[in-house]
Amino acid sequence: MKKLLLIAPLFLLAVMARAQDWAKARLEKSPRHGEWITVRHGQRDVKCFVTYPEVPGKATAVVVIHEIFGVTDWVRGMTDQLAEAGYIAIAPDLLSGSAPNGGGTAELGGGDNVRKAISSLEPDRITADLNAVAAHVARLPASNGKVAVAGFCWGGAQTFRFASNNPDIKAALAFYGTGPDKAADVARIKAPVHGFYAENDARVNATLPVTGELMKKAGKAFEPVTYPGGGHGFMRAGEDPSGSEGNRKARDAAWKRVREILGKL
Repeated sequence: MKKLLLIAPLFLLAVMARAQDWAKARLEKSPRHGEWITVRHGQRDVKCFVTYPEVPGKATAVVVIHEIFGVTDWVRGMTDQLAEAGYIAIAPDLLSGSAPNGGGTAELGGGDNVRKAISSLEPDRITADLNAVAAHVARLPASNGKVAVAGFCWGGAQTFRFASNNPDIKAALAFYGTGPDKAADVARIKAPVHGFYAENDARVNATLPVTGELMKKAGKAFEPVTYPGGGHGFMRAGEDPSGSEGNRKARDAAWKRVREILGKL
């Protein structure tokens, strides 16, 4: 039994390492311009990865809120894929400053260190970081001033939170994250919220009736779609070459919808 307990964490680390391998390989082949920048607000610096589209005019921007794993190669790859679709995409490392010497996700080393750091983040700091990043990307010379937000897993829940705290965003795309359960939070939402959920994700799906009812009572735009065959994290798992067919189909359908939503902004 002890041997199995030792092997399990090593297996999970190996799986994550392989995931980063294919995500990193795809990113390295991209012809688009991606770079690390620092967004400063007050006395705080937020490290962000931003990727620019190859388009002739100004573009809408998308703030990408990372999973509970922080800004990984897959998250950076999502900014590249959004840029490929024609959008400026920026992924703030909300763990900036959580590691020694001001480091973030990379310096925490992954695993339990990252999850522990995320669980200790203060909601007000998350909101302040996201507000600063949204304002920064809206002012970029290549931006048309419109900003949407898309978040995954932990970031999906934060997407809902951000929609309730920033009246200027044009759309919120929440992927398999829990929604608000208080009417006061829902009342502040201005942007339409588009939900992306997996059929095989009972934990998150159990929260949807409450969120949906609150949004309906408040007259807010909420369009949840549940993807057959998908599991929690299907946007990542469906891109993995070794992923299941259910996750792949869910990801393909969701990605088509993402392009349609952003294309109407």
